[in-house]
Amino acid sequence: MLKLNCSLFYRIRSPGNRCRRNKMAEKSKILIIGGTGYIGKFIVEASAKSGHPTFLLVRESTLSNPAKSSLVESFKKSGVTFITGDLYDHASLVKAIKQVDVVISTVGHTQLGDQVKIIAAIKEAGNVKKFYPSEFGNDVDRTNAVEPAKSAFANKAQIRRAIESEGIPHTYVSSNCFAGYFLPTLAQPAATAPPRDKVVILGDGNAKVVFNEEHDIGTYTIKSVDDPRTLNKIVYIKPPGNIYSFNELVSLWEKKIGKKLERVYLSDEQVLKNIQESPVPLNVVLSISHSIFVKGDQTNFEIKPSFGVEASELYPDVKYTTVDEFLSRFV
Repeated sequence: MLKLNCSLFYRIRSPGNRCRRNKMAEKSKILIIGGTGYIGKFIVEASAKSGHPTFLLVRESTLSNPAKSSLVESFKKSGVTFITGDLYDHASLVKAIKQVDVVISTVGHTQLGDQVKIIAAIKEAGNVKKFYPSEFGNDVDRTNAVEPAKSAFANKAQIRRAIESEGIPHTYVSSNCFAGYFLPTLAQPAATAPPRDKVVILGDGNAKVVFNEEHDIGTYTIKSVDDPRTLNKIVYIKPPGNIYSFNELVSLWEKKIGKKLERVYLSDEQVLKNIQESPVPLNVVLSISHSIFVKGDQTNFEIKPSFGVEASELYPDVKYTTVDEFLSRFV
């Protein structure tokens, strides 16, 4: 018997509609916790844009916050469903989770440890196909960070272990550097624009670093939601056009502005001294930068199939913003 594929069959029976509905129905319902935060809003946007039924857990105070009003309105226009609740209200958390298939946490660093509350709610709800804890940075199981970043990464690692010990299906996203945070200043503390005269480089400037535009991080994250290849794996976002050493990054910038910069190199010892002498939160920023730019923690290991996959290899159809393209905005 001749087998008609879905698209051909429904062109005959009901042109264009039923297959599309079936594909929409296959998309997981996603709950995002912390979706009005820095990276969270890009995850929400990508989820809604991709056609996933998208739910956002929000506090009443967030909905009434004038600073969040434009963001809330944009989410409403894109079809996001708001669920009033709180990370610290177990009943509201369980109720929200029972309405979805996948939970993505993008809570800020002060709430990382409190994700045990999400884990407990997921266990009680009993219906979640996959949980994404708030990571979106370095792989915290493969780091040489010093304090205070070491403790921050350890908090994320502890959440990983809690998820695994409870047997919760999961995906961890290692998105590496946020381009929108590092590139507009070429990672120069306190700067408001890319340098045009002098640049300070941590270490010897040869460690390879990955810079990803935030919209792309959202896109790759949502692409992985219904992909069985990402189940219980780390998804590394390391597209080849975004991997640069600090020296290469400066050279690229110099080429764009047609001018050589004075390069000032800080030794490992000097960077460590600066971390120890700096107040909070500058010491946190510096210690993370030390992990990235001096120790090369984003690229100094091989991604093995036993624990990880690389996003741009899984999804070659994604047209990501390269570092070259991103820096052109500031010329």
